[in-house]
Amino acid sequence: MSLVSPEQIDLLIRLEGIFMPYARKQRDDAHKNLPDGVGARFVHYTSASNLISILGKKRLWMRNTNCMDDFREVSHGYDILHAYFADNGRRDAFIAAFDMCAPGAATEAIGHFNGWFPDIRNNTYISSVSEHLEREDLHGRLSMWRAFGNSPARVAFVFRVPKFSGAALAMNLNFSPVAYLTEAEIMNNISEVMLNVQNDTEFLKRFDRQIIVNYIFTMLLLAVTCLKHEGFREEREWRVFYSPGQRPSPLIESTSEVVGGVPQIVYQIPLDKTVSPDIAELDIAAVFDRLIIGPTQYPIAMIEAFTKALTAAGVVDARSKIFPSLIPIRT
Repeated sequence: MSLVSPEQIDLLIRLEGIFMPYARKQRDDAHKNLPDGVGARFVHYTSASNLISILGKKRLWMRNTNCMDDFREVSHGYDILHAYFADNGRRDAFIAAFDMCAPGAATEAIGHFNGWFPDIRNNTYISSVSEHLEREDLHGRLSMWRAFGNSPARVAFVFRVPKFSGAALAMNLNFSPVAYLTEAEIMNNISEVMLNVQNDTEFLKRFDRQIIVNYIFTMLLLAVTCLKHEGFREEREWRVFYSPGQRPSPLIESTSEVVGGVPQIVYQIPLDKTVSPDIAELDIAAVFDRLIIGPTQYPIAMIEAFTKALTAAGVVDARSKIFPSLIPIRT
C-alpha cells in the first residue's frame, strides 16, 4: 500500500504538471487506461548473471553518470540550459513569471542550482529502465537484445511502478522519463512552464516560498539529468536517479564495484520490504510482472535457474511468468 494518500497524489500531480509538464504527460500516458492502483510496466534489460545478483541480493545498482555509455550525460542538458539563461531577456522573463507567486524564488533556485552543478555533474547516480509495451510481452525488443550482444545470456525483467511512489519518496529517489528533445523544443517547454505558473499563480501562492524554490531547482535538475540527444529516442528510457550529496538516504548504501574492468562507486536501491516497511511497495515480489529470456542456446537451463531465484525472492508461481524469446537471431 502506498504511503502517499490520494489527496497528496493529486497535489503532486498538479505541481508536476505546472513545473515539469513533459514528465507529467509521459507519466499520464504510461498509466493511461490502467485501473486505479495498477502501476505502469517498465523493463530492465540486462545480462542473466546481473539479474541473478539483483534477485539474490534484492538490490538494483545505480551508477555514476560519468560512467555511462553516452559521454554527454548531464553536459548535454546543461549546455542547453546555459544557452537559455545566457540570454538576459529570457532569464528576466523566467524570473518575473515566478516572482508573481514567490518573489525571488527563481533567482534563489538558479543560484542554488549553479552552486550545486559541480556535484550534479560528478555525483549523480542513475539506473535506467525502459517503457514496456504489450506487444513486447513474448519476445522483448530486438534492439535491446542486440545492445547486450556480447553476453551469451540476456534477460528482460518486466515490473510495475505506481504512478507516484511513497517508497521512492522515502529513499529520496526521483523517477522520471528521459526527454529526447531538440534545443527549440526545450525552449518551448520552458515557455510552457512560465505560462503554467502565470495561470496558476493564486494556487502557487498557497505554498511556502521554499517549496517553490525546491520545485524550480528540481525542474532544472531534471533538465540536465533526464535530457538526451534525440537520436536515442527509440530507447524510451526512464531513469531512477539519486543525489547523495544533496539528499542522502539512510536506506541506500554504496559499495565499490568493478564494472567492465573499471573500479567505481555504485549505490544500491533496496527492493526488499525487510529493510523498511516504508519501501514494501517496491519489494521485488510486489513489482514483478514477467521475465523474458533473451535469444539463447540455453533456454531450459535459464528457465529452471530463474524459477528458483524468483521463488526465493518471494514471487508466487514464478515458472508461469517466464517466457523465452523466440526472435530468430544468432547467439
